[in-house]
Amino acid sequence: MVEPLPQVTALLPVLLLAFTGLALLLVDTLSPDTRSNTSMAVVSALGALAALAATVWFVASGTGSGDTGGAILLFADAIKVDTMGLFFTAIFASVTSLVVVAAHDYFHDHPNPATFYSLTLFAATGMSLLAVANSLAVVFVALEMVSLPSYVLVAFLKQNRGSVEAGLKYFLVGALSSAIFLFGISLVYAATGSLMLGDVAGVLGDIAAGTDGLDSRSGIAGLGIVMILGGVAFKTASVPFHFWAPEAYEGAPAPVSAFLSSASKAAGFVIAFRVFTEAFPVGASLSADINWVLAFGILAAVTMTLGNFAAAVQEEVKRMLAYSSIGHAGYALIGVAALTGADGGAAANGAVMGAAMAHLLVYGFMNTGAFLFVAMAERWGVGRTFEDYAGLAKRAPVASTAMAVFMFSLAGLPPFAGFFSKYFLFMGAIDNGFLWLAAVGAVNSVISLYYYSRVVKALFIDDPASPTTLDTIDVRPTALYAAVVFAAVATVLLLPGFGPVIETAEAAASALF
Repeated sequence: MVEPLPQVTALLPVLLLAFTGLALLLVDTLSPDTRSNTSMAVVSALGALAALAATVWFVASGTGSGDTGGAILLFADAIKVDTMGLFFTAIFASVTSLVVVAAHDYFHDHPNPATFYSLTLFAATGMSLLAVANSLAVVFVALEMVSLPSYVLVAFLKQNRGSVEAGLKYFLVGALSSAIFLFGISLVYAATGSLMLGDVAGVLGDIAAGTDGLDSRSGIAGLGIVMILGGVAFKTASVPFHFWAPEAYEGAPAPVSAFLSSASKAAGFVIAFRVFTEAFPVGASLSADINWVLAFGILAAVTMTLGNFAAAVQEEVKRMLAYSSIGHAGYALIGVAALTGADGGAAANGAVMGAAMAHLLVYGFMNTGAFLFVAMAERWGVGRTFEDYAGLAKRAPVASTAMAVFMFSLAGLPPFAGFFSKYFLFMGAIDNGFLWLAAVGAVNSVISLYYYSRVVKALFIDDPASPTTLDTIDVRPTALYAAVVFAAVATVLLLPGFGPVIETAEAAASALF
């Protein structure tokens, strides 16, 4: 008889990322003369891909799903491994693998690239731990595991003034948001007496029911929830906590911008999706006069509108993508902004949140690929503006075609995967009675087509300022080139596989309600 594996093996994806980061750090510390950029990149990519393979295997085998006994609880229930956590872990591992492969060429002349790989793996470990957190204490610790390496990664180019300045700004604003987030957790603990998400929800229900001695805590709990919401808004680069994102994304190395705008942003949404549904259920919160759904609705509408209008007036491609990522944060916020507390709304809530999760998966590939194309352009030295990209398709047709796929998918044009993810997201909002939110999202998607098409026009239609501009471009099939093409292929392959993706996401989200 084969003995069943211990339950702690459910954390295999998290452990693989952590051990890979530790191994890189150990080799770089003990034997700095023997390590090479290529070996570090290969080990990093293998570790991320192994974590992705383990995650997909767990999802396919039903680990943590309701059909196989439900979520796996570990360490006094502080860790909760379920399909939702595994889904987000797949996003983190996918983006990480693309970024570390691209970094092999981007940092080819850096004196110590091993630091980049280990910090990226440690940040991905924190994200994966965040996805399975079942306690506000674990949420905060995991969030700091993500934030601290991210500050260093943004300022990784120590000789570049823009990179160092962006890292300092990101650190100062991030430290303030972490303090606000932690203070919000302390207020929730003061009101409920617990940090476990399920226990907090139970006490919040008693507060809503007006239980003697608890009804007076509604104000304290409400203030704590608002401060936690502010911390989430910062992490997702939502208005009005977005001002750090354009500076950090523009100043950071392009692979770091790709990592932060895709994986780190998804980490912020996993906090919103899990904490606000499990610790602060919609029905109990509304009964306690805490309408965080309305707050998220306002955040979503303002964020997508400001992000798209700001992106439309940018002249630099990288800064345009930074504001574009803010707009996409607004789309994903619909996953919590369109929730309903009505009886029997669990299926509808699961559908709209599942659509937001599926959109984040698609967004992870197309946005990472877009930033990696910018990294390639920086490596080529062609410039940063739309005009500088003129005629690149004549010299690098495959990479330019991949960039066109990213742009059209981000804009939500059919038949690209971004269209289907937005379609299910907007339909979920309409089914829950939030027609106005879906309308705002649709209008903003039309606006975004303007600035995304500017990139495609420059690549394929415009002529370069000088015929010799493109002659010095090295278009050999390097790792950076391969990462861009693979991201485009993954974006396209999500089309036939979008049915299983949205079904898995909706099933994972429905388990929360």
